[in-house]
Amino acid sequence: MLPQSNIDFDEIAEELGELGRYQIFIYILICLPVLFGAANSLSYVFTAGIPEYRCLIPECETADSAIYDAPWAKWAIPHGSSDNQVIGVKSDICSRYQPKENASNCSPDSYTNTIIHCSEWVFSTVERTIVNDWNLTCIENQWKVSLVGSSHFTGIIVGSFVSGVLADRYGRKGVFVCCIFLMTAAGVLQILSSDYWIFVFLIFLNSVGTAGVYPLAFIIGVEMVGKNKREVTGIVLNYFYAIGEAIIAPIAYYIRDWTHLQLIVSAPAIIFMVYYWIIPESVRWLLAKRRMEKAKQIILKVAKYNKVTLSENTMECLKQSITFTEGNEPNKSTKIYPVVKDMLLSKKMMIRFLIVYFIWAVNAFIFYGLSINSTSLGGNKYINFALVSLVEIPGYTIAWVCIKKLGRRISLVGSLLLCGVTCTLTIFVQSTNFEWAVILLFLTGKFGITAAFGISYVYTAEMLPTVIRSGGVGSASTVSRFGALLAPFVPLLGLYFDPLPMIVFGVAGIAAGLMALKLPETFGLKLPETSEEAKLL
Repeated sequence: MLPQSNIDFDEIAEELGELGRYQIFIYILICLPVLFGAANSLSYVFTAGIPEYRCLIPECETADSAIYDAPWAKWAIPHGSSDNQVIGVKSDICSRYQPKENASNCSPDSYTNTIIHCSEWVFSTVERTIVNDWNLTCIENQWKVSLVGSSHFTGIIVGSFVSGVLADRYGRKGVFVCCIFLMTAAGVLQILSSDYWIFVFLIFLNSVGTAGVYPLAFIIGVEMVGKNKREVTGIVLNYFYAIGEAIIAPIAYYIRDWTHLQLIVSAPAIIFMVYYWIIPESVRWLLAKRRMEKAKQIILKVAKYNKVTLSENTMECLKQSITFTEGNEPNKSTKIYPVVKDMLLSKKMMIRFLIVYFIWAVNAFIFYGLSINSTSLGGNKYINFALVSLVEIPGYTIAWVCIKKLGRRISLVGSLLLCGVTCTLTIFVQSTNFEWAVILLFLTGKFGITAAFGISYVYTAEMLPTVIRSGGVGSASTVSRFGALLAPFVPLLGLYFDPLPMIVFGVAGIAAGLMALKLPETFGLKLPETSEEAKLL
């Protein structure tokens, strides 16, 4: 009788074709929901965005007849004092000049230099967001706008952990489909919100579902190919994610109503429910769970579609493994909790993954911090958002090239340091008139952190044994969201010191890059099947 550990799926994958016709077909299918997962992840940047608005000037206009760009606004309302921030919060948007006591018209000499706070506002008719619907105006309500982002990332935290654990216990496919359904349902229900708090709760539920879409698509992709094609599946999936983010910008530009925007990015994903009957379960997961008969059926199906004939040795190996598993319990290495315990008791592994978790937290903190605040850069916010999203494509591409040529570790270190340095450099040009320089450094920072994020997924998966690979990547993703949880509040630091938000991003990136030097290189090695193999890296 042949023990399960003798079955090496990497060897079987070489016979099947490491990325054959069948794997390519399934891979394209799992990439499509990632487009909608990405769109749902950042749609709140526009649905909860801050539209143009100003104080109502009651001595000049009425609430019913007021228009945003009225001529008297330029002398009744003070010029913004936060224009020199790279990213930040406009603290004076609800300020106006106090009128003189005997003023009877709206001329420039009708106002004093005294600034007062207003309680009524005039919104631009160009766009409608939740700020219009629920009057989330002025600095005192900024926390509510930021809370939308934090509610999203709280849902990501819960969803990443739960989906990872469930996928390791019950399989990748079923949990993947359930996450897509929850994302779609909660996303559509957002437009029916009757008040702010219901909207925030539905943002949370939407994010719980969204959290599982990308990681599980990534795990399914990585686990169905051979070791020489893992980089392809990891990086190309990120192209779909970047396109899904960027596509929000033109939709938001042409559809300026947040309810219509949310419906467009959520509702179509319901079609992916059919994946339950199309996508096969992960063979690596089935082998780890010793469900040999089902694994054999899928392997034979792949061989048929790829038009290859498996060797007699492989067929005999599968046959003997099925015989061995009948009437036998899985050994220690195939159970989740003993493997987790074994990893936790190893000082080497604990230090390694504390570093990994810190890097993931910094990745998400900077990645989402730059993404969600790109609309506050100078210039057209839709173009800026699209550029900050699309720069991820060359970022992932360079990451792919570097991890193949330079290895995982040095590529991760270089990407993080590039991000940290360029974010820091923005503080030296933000007060100048070179708007292009600020945007260029901002984009370069996003380029670097994108590459680091893409490398981290591949790198982390390669350091974990199969039975906890999905849960391990899921747990790292969960930890990263604690970093992302803080990202929406970073602009508030600009109230104390204009350059502080970008300084925080820069220092975090440099610190993570230096810590990455302590991680092992995994380039070209087979995926570890057991905790013992993981420790030997």
